[in-house]
Amino acid sequence: MKAEECTLFSGGAQGAEAEFGAAAEKAGMEEVNFTFEGHQDARQRGLRNLTHEELLHGDVSLSYVSKLMHRSYTQGPLLKKVLQCIWHQINSAEEVFVIGKILDDDTVKGGTGWGAEFAKLCNKPLHVFDQDEKQWFWWNGDQWEKGNPKIQKRHIAGTGTRFLNDAGKQAIADLFKNSFK
Repeated sequence: MKAEECTLFSGGAQGAEAEFGAAAEKAGMEEVNFTFEGHQDARQRGLRNLTHEELLHGDVSLSYVSKLMHRSYTQGPLLKKVLQCIWHQINSAEEVFVIGKILDDDTVKGGTGWGAEFAKLCNKPLHVFDQDEKQWFWWNGDQWEKGNPKIQKRHIAGTGTRFLNDAGKQAIADLFKNSFK
């Protein structure tokens, strides 16, 4: 498979999403960044402004997400739109890559965690680079296992923390390098 045959679905936000987008562009991969009116976008390439109706397709109860994630999500219109955009990213992808932190309850820290949980619910291949552990993990359906992923599908989601560190940047670079030699 060649990078030119693939599409990255992301959100174009500062941090991991911007880094995934830059790596995809460098590799020659198509890029779609789901966003909404008023969102701060770090990437301009492939911006896809979702309409109000399209955002509603990805609507999810914040109470449900809070229960699933074992933490509280506040009732805010901005957070709701971000979670709706993440829904579109994961829904469009066949394989999901996340940069963040795996917590003791097997969820991923922050809003990014919703994307990882949604990927689990949809039984999509899910890979998370834990920046603290400096290690990739994949979800086997029951638990996290160490691994070194390669992009295997034509439609991937790349998302993660806004607080990308050097290990996270290197993990993204290595993912693309090892996938498209």
